[in-house]
Amino acid sequence: MIFQKPMKMADSIRLMIAFICIITLQSSSLTVAEPALMKGMVDRHNYWRAKVGTPPLVWSDKLADFAQAWANELARKGCAMKHRPSKGKWNGSAYGENIYWSSGLKNQPTDVVDAWASEIVYYDSISGKCKNGVCGHYTQLIWKKTTEVGCGMAKCGNQEIWVCNYNPPGNYIGQKPY
Repeated sequence: MIFQKPMKMADSIRLMIAFICIITLQSSSLTVAEPALMKGMVDRHNYWRAKVGTPPLVWSDKLADFAQAWANELARKGCAMKHRPSKGKWNGSAYGENIYWSSGLKNQPTDVVDAWASEIVYYDSISGKCKNGVCGHYTQLIWKKTTEVGCGMAKCGNQEIWVCNYNPPGNYIGQKPY
């Protein structure tokens, strides 16, 4: 039989603090907060996602850097509103993408997301297709399998170009978003 000597009070406290720290680390989600310029971006995405029952998104700094690089490139070209090409230096095929352009406005992230979500009027949830218009920004926004979003914004004078990238991407032909 092995006998241990009783623990001192200080050792007991250290052990208890270590245990609490381990439990806290294991149970906490390691999500990254969006930067100040993007405050509300994830919440607004999740507002629209909750309306159709798709899981909430989390912010991704990696996707935000990717989106910001493209927004900067578009700003360098006069705020042209173009999606990333699927080949070459600016290959964006790994992620979904929404873009938004405005002139003379100072948009908030909620304005941008709501503009994409306004395409809901063109989405037929029964067929899973767009009717009489474009709804791909909306369907990417609510795509069920997407788990992360990251966004960037650049200016050209009084114009703004916003880019959000999504992982995994959505808008697969023949698939419904949820």
